[in-house]
Amino acid sequence: MSDQKKKFSLLKKLWDIVPNYAKLPLAAAFGFNMAVFSGTRVINKKRKYHDMTTELDRKIPFTPKSVFIYVFAFVQWIVGYVVVARDGKDTCKRVVGADVIAKAITLACFLIYPTEMKRPSIDDERIQGKGLDKWLTRFIYKADAANNLFPSIHCLESWMIFKSCSHLKKRPPFWYKPVMFVTAIAVFASTVLLKQHVIADIPAGVSAAEAGYAIMNKLMK
Repeated sequence: MSDQKKKFSLLKKLWDIVPNYAKLPLAAAFGFNMAVFSGTRVINKKRKYHDMTTELDRKIPFTPKSVFIYVFAFVQWIVGYVVVARDGKDTCKRVVGADVIAKAITLACFLIYPTEMKRPSIDDERIQGKGLDKWLTRFIYKADAANNLFPSIHCLESWMIFKSCSHLKKRPPFWYKPVMFVTAIAVFASTVLLKQHVIADIPAGVSAAEAGYAIMNKLMK
């Protein structure tokens, strides 16, 4: 079996464990996320961007190995949303709804105050040569432009998954919530260590997630 077929098979198995009632909401939320992430870049293409880098940001060391945590965030999100989807319709509606609201807030921020930052060059000697961390960092730098930063979607999603633990009706293993919290904090750190974000983007992402939950909780009362 080719690598492409193996990946498709793995994705299909993962999709099959998601209940039918959750498939459309999750797909719609993913689509909206991509529209916010990529669509605003098209709209803002000729607009002025703002750099929120502070002196403290400049003092944070560039750490390519943090890319492993940065990439691991995608695993956290997949696991978290599968757990949410399988917990029940109410939980799925609440968390996915909160996520969409948080992304709507993010959309507004991206359009009202477009941000960017200067990060190491793709030719920087610290990410040249062999090593998985260096290859991943180069790949991310090529694939993801250094703009649309405030708030950080990476931080938003990781905090969203941690917060979802409080809404689960089926009690997860005792280690689940602490692991999700530690992972979220590690992801926060990775965004600035990898020079993908500045410090201000972290609390902004958390605030967007918190606002999403607060609004959705009121809507579902």
